[in-house]
Amino acid sequence: MKADLQIGAFLANVPMFRDASPEELDRIGKGTRIIHARRGELLFRKGDPCPGFHVVIYGQVKLGCTAGSGADKVVEIIDPGMSFGEAIMFLDKPSVVYAQTLADSMLVCVGKSAVFEELERNPAFALKMLAGLSRRLHGLVSDVEAYSLHSGIERVIGYLMREDDTDTDTAHAAPFDVSLPISKNVLASRLNLTPQHFSRILGALTEAGLIEVDGRVIRILDPARLRAFEVQAVNS
Repeated sequence: MKADLQIGAFLANVPMFRDASPEELDRIGKGTRIIHARRGELLFRKGDPCPGFHVVIYGQVKLGCTAGSGADKVVEIIDPGMSFGEAIMFLDKPSVVYAQTLADSMLVCVGKSAVFEELERNPAFALKMLAGLSRRLHGLVSDVEAYSLHSGIERVIGYLMREDDTDTDTAHAAPFDVSLPISKNVLASRLNLTPQHFSRILGALTEAGLIEVDGRVIRILDPARLRAFEVQAVNS
C-alpha cells in the first residue's frame, strides 16, 4: 500500500496527470512499476517493443538515435517530472529511439494496459492525456524551428540565456553563472551541433569577452552585450 501511495504522489506531479483524480491515479498506479537505473544504463534500445511509457522521478535520461556512421544524435533530455514514450505507446510500434540514463535515476514505468483501461473507463481522461501530448508536441516543434531557422551561435546563446527574464526591466544586468546539467558533448548534440562547432562558438564568445568557461560552469559576463550579440547574429 505504501508503494502505491508513493507512485500516486509521483504521478500527481507529472503534467499529464496533474488534473487526474485520486481514483484515476490509484487505478493507473496499480499498473506501474518502479525502476532504479545507474548512470549510463540503457532503459531500452531502438526497435524494442513499447510496454508503456516512463516518468522520471529523479535523475536524467537522454533519448537518442545512432546514424549508420555511428554518430550519436540526442533527440531530447528528460528531466525529473517529465515523461517519455507516450506517442509510441499509442501507435503500438517499436521504439524509434533509445533511452539511456545520464545519472543515477529512478523512474516509474506506466503500463500500457493500465492507461488503455482508464481511457475506456473515462473519456475525460483522454482529453487530459491529449493536452499533455500537445504540450510535448509544441516543444518538439519549437526545437525543429530553432534548428531550421537559427544559426548555431543563436542556439547556444539562446540556451545560455534561457533562464534569463525576457522582461528587460527585470532581466539579469549583472554577471551570472549557468551550470550545464549535462556534458558539453551531449548538449552539443541536443542543440544539433557537432562538439567541435559547439567548442568554436564557446571560444568565440569567450574571445569577445562575453563569457568565461570553467568546466560545466559558464559565466555570463555581460548579459546585455550577449543579448545584443545574439541580435547581431540574427541580422547578419
